[in-house]
Amino acid sequence: MNARMKRFDIWSMITAAIFVGYIVFLALPLFMLLIKSFFDGTTGEFSLAYFTKFFSKAYYMNAVWNSIKVTVSVTILAIVVAGPLAYVMSTIKIKGSTTIRILILISSMSAPFIGAYAWILLLGRSGIITKFLSQVFGIEMPDIYGFSGILLVLTLQLSPLIFMYVSGALKNVDHSLLEAAESMNVTGLRKMWKVLVPLITPTLLAGGLLVFMRAFADFGTPMLIGEGYRTVPVLIFNEFISEVGGDDGFAAAISVIVVLFATTVFLLQKYVANRKSYSMSALNPIEPKKIKGVANIAAHVYVYLFTIVAMMPQVYVAYTSFQKTSGKIFVPGYSLDSYRAAFSKVGDSILNTFLLASITIVIITLSASLIAYVTVKRKGAVANVLDTFTMLPYIVPGSILGIALLVTFNKQPLMLSGTAAILIAAFVIRRLPYTIRSSAAVLHQVSDSIEEAAISLGSSPMRTFFKVTMPMMISGVIAGAIISWISVITELSTSIILYTGSTRTMTVAVYTEVVRGNYGVAAALSTLLTVATVLSLLLFFKLTGKKEVSM
Repeated sequence: MNARMKRFDIWSMITAAIFVGYIVFLALPLFMLLIKSFFDGTTGEFSLAYFTKFFSKAYYMNAVWNSIKVTVSVTILAIVVAGPLAYVMSTIKIKGSTTIRILILISSMSAPFIGAYAWILLLGRSGIITKFLSQVFGIEMPDIYGFSGILLVLTLQLSPLIFMYVSGALKNVDHSLLEAAESMNVTGLRKMWKVLVPLITPTLLAGGLLVFMRAFADFGTPMLIGEGYRTVPVLIFNEFISEVGGDDGFAAAISVIVVLFATTVFLLQKYVANRKSYSMSALNPIEPKKIKGVANIAAHVYVYLFTIVAMMPQVYVAYTSFQKTSGKIFVPGYSLDSYRAAFSKVGDSILNTFLLASITIVIITLSASLIAYVTVKRKGAVANVLDTFTMLPYIVPGSILGIALLVTFNKQPLMLSGTAAILIAAFVIRRLPYTIRSSAAVLHQVSDSIEEAAISLGSSPMRTFFKVTMPMMISGVIAGAIISWISVITELSTSIILYTGSTRTMTVAVYTEVVRGNYGVAAALSTLLTVATVLSLLLFFKLTGKKEVSM
C-alpha cells in the first residue's frame, strides 16, 4: 500500500497534468492535422487526393526543392562562416571581444524578417548602398531579391547560433591536445581540421540542426524578399489563407509532409551525433593568446567585419526610424513622426505583444520548472516520454503549429480560434523548451540529499520544491525565461496564422506595414522590438553573470 501511495504522489498528478497539456495543445492538434490531410474537404471521405496533387505538380515540388536548397545552403554557410569565427575568438585575443560577443548575440535575437526588410532598404533596387555604388562608381549591384537575398539574410541571422555552440564546445577542449598536435608538426588549418573538428562534430551537428530547422521554418524572410522564390512555409501560408478561398485540407497535407521530413532530419542528426560523440573534460582549457603580424590583423578584420555586417540591419533600421517621411517614403530631415504614427496607428499591437508575452512567460516559468524537475529527478519511462514530448516543438515549424491549433480549436467544445488564448497556447508550446533546458541544466547540479533532508524534517514534497529546490534552480529558470521572452516578442510565423484584429502583435504589424510600404512605421516598430531585445539581454547578463547564451 505504501509503495502504491509513493508511486501516486503529488508529482505523479503533476506529471499527468503536464501530459494532458501536451496532448491537448500539441499531440491532438498534430493528429487532427494528420486526419484532415487524409479526408476530402468536400465529401468527407477518405482520400489521398491532397498528397497526389502535391507530388504530381512541379509547382509544389519546386517549393520543396527551394526550401531544401535554402536550408542546406544556409546551414553550410553558417558553419563555414561562424565555425572559424568561434575558433579565432577562442584562441586569439581580440580587442573588445566581450562587446563583440554581445553584439553578435544581439544580431541573432531579432526577427529574421526585420533583417530582410533592412537589407531591402540597403541593397534593394532603391537601396542606399545600391544607389551610392551606382551614382558614385557606376557599379550595378546584383539583385538582392530571390534566393540570394534569402541566403544573405538567414546566414547573417543564424550564423551566431553556430558561433555560440562552437564557442561553448571549444571551452571543453583540453589545450594539451593542440600542443600534442603541434609537437607532431600539425599546425594551422590542418590542426583545426584534424584535431578540433572531430571533437566538436556533435556540437556542429546540434547547431547545424537548429540552423536547418529555423531556416526551413522561416516564413517572413522569403515572403518579404523572395519575390516569387516560393518556399514551403510561404506555400503553406498561401494555401491556408488565400484570397480566393484557402484549402486547409491541402495545407494540412503539405504540413504533414514537412513534419515527416523535419522528423527524419532530426533523427538522422541524433544518430550521427551519437556515433560521433566524445567525452571531454578540459583540465587545461583553451585560452585566447596575443599574436602579432599579419595573422593578428587578419583575425581582427574577420571578426570586426562579420560583426559590422551582422549588426548593420538593426543599426540602419533604427536610423531610418528617426527620418522624416512624406507619405510612404523617407525624405531629408529627422523627426519622431514615425513613432507617433506607430503608437497612433498600431499602438494596440505594442500593448498586445508585451501583454501576451508576459502571460506566456508566467505560464512557461511555472511549467518549465515542474517539467524540468519531473524529467531530471523523477527518472523513468514516463519521464523519458515527457522529455521526448518537449523536443517536438523543435521539429514542428511555427506556421504548421498555428494551422494545427486552428484546425483543432475552431469549434465547440473548446473554441479558441480568434482569441488571445490560442496565441498564448502556441507561444507556450513553441518556447517552453528554452526554459526547460536551462532549468534542467541547473537542476542536474542540485543534490537529492538536500530535498531528502527537508522532507525528513516534515516538509511536504511541494513545499520542499518551492522553498528548497526552486530557489536553487531559479537562475536557470530566469535565464531560460528571458530567452523565451525574446523569442516570443519576435515571433511571426505562428502569429501571422493565429492573430485577429484585436490580437495583432508587433511582428505582424511590422510585416503588414512593410508590405503596405509604410517603412517609417515599420522602422519605428522594429526599433522598439530591438530595444526590448537588448534590454532583455542586458537583464539576462546581469542576473546570470554571463556574457553568452546557451541555446
